[in-house]
Amino acid sequence: MPEENTLLSDVLRGGAMWSWTLKRGTALRLTDVDGGANVSALLLNADAPLERYNMPDTLKAQFIAYLTRGNVLYSDMGRVLASITEDSCGWHDTLCGATDAKMTDAKYGATTYQNQRNDMYRNGRDNFLVELGKYGLGRRDMPVPVNFFSKVVVDDEGNLRWQPGHSKAGVTVELRAEMNVLVVLSNTPHPLDPSATYAPKPVRLQIKRVPPPAADDACRLFRPENGRGFANTESLFR
Repeated sequence: MPEENTLLSDVLRGGAMWSWTLKRGTALRLTDVDGGANVSALLLNADAPLERYNMPDTLKAQFIAYLTRGNVLYSDMGRVLASITEDSCGWHDTLCGATDAKMTDAKYGATTYQNQRNDMYRNGRDNFLVELGKYGLGRRDMPVPVNFFSKVVVDDEGNLRWQPGHSKAGVTVELRAEMNVLVVLSNTPHPLDPSATYAPKPVRLQIKRVPPPAADDACRLFRPENGRGFANTESLFR
C-alpha cells in the first residue's frame, strides 16, 4: 500500500472494538496478523444510519452464501455500502452472527471488569452496543454482522460447521466504501469456534484513499444486480 495514500494504520487487539466513518473514496484493509482471526463487522450508512447492511439481499442478489473478492455488501435500500476489491482469504462468513455475554460466559467462564480489568472476556454483541452508543444508536440499529476471516460450511445433514485453520497469517481483505459507511468491528471469537480457550487474534487495520469504481469494475460487473445497486448508490452523490 503506497504510504502517501494511507490515512490510518493500527492494530485491533483481541477482544477489542472499533468504529470509523469510512468515507466514500477510501478503503479499509483488514490483515490477519497471526492467523486464525475472526472480526465481526457491522456496516451502516453514516449519513442516514436507518439504512444498514442487509444480509439476505446481499446473498440472494449475488447468488452467494459467503463473501469474497468481487462481492458487494448491499443495504436494505438496494444500494451498495461497500465492495470487496481484494481478498487473499477467500471466504468470509455471513450466516452465524456474533457472540453474546451468555454464550461467552458458558464457553470460556464468566469474567468481570472489576476482577479482570482489560483481560475480561468480551463478546461481540456488547462490543457492538458500546460502539453504536457513541453515535446515538442501539439494539434496534444492529444488523446481522459479517464475520471476516471465518469459514462456515453446511454438512450433509444441514448443520453449520466452522472450519478450523481457514485464515492464515498475513491474509487480507479490503473493503472499498461506496458511500459514507459507519463500520463497527468487534475482534471476538466466532460463535461456532469450538476452542474452549478465549484467545482472539490481533488484526491490522489500514485505511487508504482509493479511486472510484470504473465502468469495468469487477464488483460492478459481478452480477447484473450489482450494476443496478451501484447506480442506486451513485445517484446519492450527483
